[in-house]
Amino acid sequence: MDMNNNVKKHMDDLLARYPDLTGTAEKIHTLYFNLETVFFKNKTLFICGNGGSCSDAEHFIAELGKGFLSRRHIPSDLSAALEAAYPGENYPERIQRGFRAISLNGHPALASAYTNDVDPLMTYAQQLYIFGEKGDAVLGITTSGNAKNILNLFKIARVLGISTYLLTGNNEEGACRKYADFILDVPAREAYRVQEYHLPIYHALAMMLEERFYGSGE
Repeated sequence: MDMNNNVKKHMDDLLARYPDLTGTAEKIHTLYFNLETVFFKNKTLFICGNGGSCSDAEHFIAELGKGFLSRRHIPSDLSAALEAAYPGENYPERIQRGFRAISLNGHPALASAYTNDVDPLMTYAQQLYIFGEKGDAVLGITTSGNAKNILNLFKIARVLGISTYLLTGNNEEGACRKYADFILDVPAREAYRVQEYHLPIYHALAMMLEERFYGSGE
């Protein structure tokens, strides 16, 4: 599948700034189209990770949930309805469109209760079972590819009919690989180096998706 030029410019910029990712370009391209499909179908993307990858998951959610490079104005009919219902509140300028993306690193009360009462390695899987539905997707971020809670998450997701995407390093022995429907692995093994590649990738993905769905934000 081909990208339009406005979307492709963000991929080109990523590769210009991070030439080491040139060999990963096709995988980034594929993950973009996978995510595009999820959102076109009005499905939900779940994201999670541990440690620094937990921060990356939350960071990616933030870029998806509000305007990143563009304003993402709400549809004109909703804007008119809000103005009619609440004149003077200027709600159309105070709310933005976003993608249906949820972090499984949230819900601390549920996560801590499940960790204490049931199984700490099943907290992500439990949340996906509760909140997910067939046709959704989950992006697991693990630098080593061996995170046990993400491994369990992927196993449960497959039975639920939820697509599994893995963002990882180039550890071919990573246990999560076996249960990932798609793998985007960057050319590094050390955790900090893997994370240094992950951030610009999900920034680029957020820009590309925003351009595709919202354009200039009008």
